[in-house]
Amino acid sequence: MPTPNSPNQNHLLAALPTVEFEPLVAHLELIQMPLGKILYEPGGQLQHAYFPTTSIVSLHYIMESGASAESAGVGNEGVVGVSLFMGGDSTSSSAVVQTAGHAYRLERRLLKQEFDRGGLMQRLLLRYTQALLTQMAQTAVCNRHHSVEQQLCRWLLLTLDRLPTNELVMTQELVSGMLGVRREGITAAAGNLQRAGFINYRRGHIAVLDRTGLETHACECYSVVKKEMSRLLSDVQYRQSP
Repeated sequence: MPTPNSPNQNHLLAALPTVEFEPLVAHLELIQMPLGKILYEPGGQLQHAYFPTTSIVSLHYIMESGASAESAGVGNEGVVGVSLFMGGDSTSSSAVVQTAGHAYRLERRLLKQEFDRGGLMQRLLLRYTQALLTQMAQTAVCNRHHSVEQQLCRWLLLTLDRLPTNELVMTQELVSGMLGVRREGITAAAGNLQRAGFINYRRGHIAVLDRTGLETHACECYSVVKKEMSRLLSDVQYRQSP
């Protein structure tokens, strides 16, 4: 049986104390997040913040040529729309659903109102934003200095951390767009990982068979991002387990 949808599946919402969570419940709107759905585009004004539960959103930067690459991913650990409480209502990036699922969205005015109260919501959002900036910076360094295989391992591990399963519904074309590399490079890298016994790839699906092997094969970028998120939220007491 599928797990019933709940705001507590999102780590930030699950960490709010009851006194801050209850006023938000009536305003949290559960929405479907189909693969490829665009939440916002560069320069557009954001109307909502999105708290993913079972979906994953990719933050992309798009060049004038149309080429793009992912700067960060957001899953059940975070929120899409940090510019709403950081002082800007628009962003130069786009946000696209990379893994279908669900999310809870909150109208921009209400998010800003909760942030301005200065309670735990504000502290959680600021800490998460710092972790997101770390992920963006590490992604930029990784894309410049590490092999496609290492980048693919990093991306697979970060994606697995946000899912309840070890199988991803993902085409090589979509992964190549995430990493900003040619599809042929993803084909070769995925083939090497499959021959090593780390993954099993069939059209549109990637199943991770040996997570430890992926972690060993990945560059340090995965552990840097994971440790920073854990450090920033290590003292969080969850109202309910996310």
